[in-house]
Amino acid sequence: MSEKTSTVEAHGGGRHAGEPQRTEFHSAEPRSKEPHSKEPHSTKGAYVTGGEFNRDTNYIEDRITRDGTPGQNGEPGWPVEPGRYRLIAARACPWANRTVIVRRLLGLEDVISLGQPGPTHDSRSWTFDLDAGGKDPVLGIERLQQAYFRRFPDYPRGITVPAVVDIASGAVVTNNYPQITLDFSTEWTAFHRTGAPQLYPEHLRGEIDSVNKRVFTEVNNGVYRCGFAGSQEAYDAAYTRLWNAMDWLEERLSGQRYLVGESITEADVRLFTTLARFDAVYHGHFKCNRNKLSEMPALWGYARDLFQTPGFGDTIDFVQIKQHYYIVHEDINPTQIVPAGPELSGWLTPHGRESLGGSPFGDGTPPGPVKAGEEVAAGHGAG
Repeated sequence: MSEKTSTVEAHGGGRHAGEPQRTEFHSAEPRSKEPHSKEPHSTKGAYVTGGEFNRDTNYIEDRITRDGTPGQNGEPGWPVEPGRYRLIAARACPWANRTVIVRRLLGLEDVISLGQPGPTHDSRSWTFDLDAGGKDPVLGIERLQQAYFRRFPDYPRGITVPAVVDIASGAVVTNNYPQITLDFSTEWTAFHRTGAPQLYPEHLRGEIDSVNKRVFTEVNNGVYRCGFAGSQEAYDAAYTRLWNAMDWLEERLSGQRYLVGESITEADVRLFTTLARFDAVYHGHFKCNRNKLSEMPALWGYARDLFQTPGFGDTIDFVQIKQHYYIVHEDINPTQIVPAGPELSGWLTPHGRESLGGSPFGDGTPPGPVKAGEEVAAGHGAG
């Protein structure tokens, strides 16, 4: 997929970015309970392949635009239409988590339905093992792979989440996740809730795009570059890059409440989903262990501020997050044992970030309660 200069992150990213054209899946597909020695679709060997980790960023470029016109770079266009599309977004996946947050902040829950695969997967595809009968109740499929194959019978790349599916045809429309959230903000405006925040305001887009580029390459994807490094040299280089960026963020957020401007933007959504997983997964599992997030005062305060803001923490399922990474990544954790920690109550402690000024929603208002049926399961959050 070609890069869009102002609308996507550098290198894109939705599966484990920059990978060769293998059918791999970033985040979580439900998997067999059988040991992988008996499982013909094991993920072993899919993630750590030697040397530096590179993410495959070729996605289905189709856009959903307000009148169905093609995108500015000629991407095929589909029309905005309430009830037509289903967002498939696993709770475990940070890239998918972004789309769930933006959908909730903008009040699109009754306009774009949500399907959520389980937290683990095999080498083929995400599955709907948490739904009755193991099928998505709207699409009627067991595997997200079926929606991809319905449109592209010989689809050669990863079956990634998030993905938007056309309900009537059952075919995937796009899995280009950086563009999905931007289109939610800019193309679906007629269906935003009253008081929805401006997550991608025109006057801040240049700065948002610049921050997003660095956050993606060095932090969002940087943790994966550490975790999937295939050599000590590749790991050392990735570790240095990650912590240089984390120190830059710590300094930036010491003097301002949000990454760009005086209220929440797309930039905050993109950083938050990595920070929410940092101590639970990336610190140990991906060897990003110079500091815990909770040992970095500005970043930890910032992350708690967002977590306690409606639309952010109420989308985070720590149990599914840990199950995904520790069970699926056999290359890193062959025992597939899921750790019991860390202690999560700190996410709900006072953060004191109000003293820096700004307000989460600017002139807008917070979203209402989580839509019935989309709540994080009891005992899976920080409370």
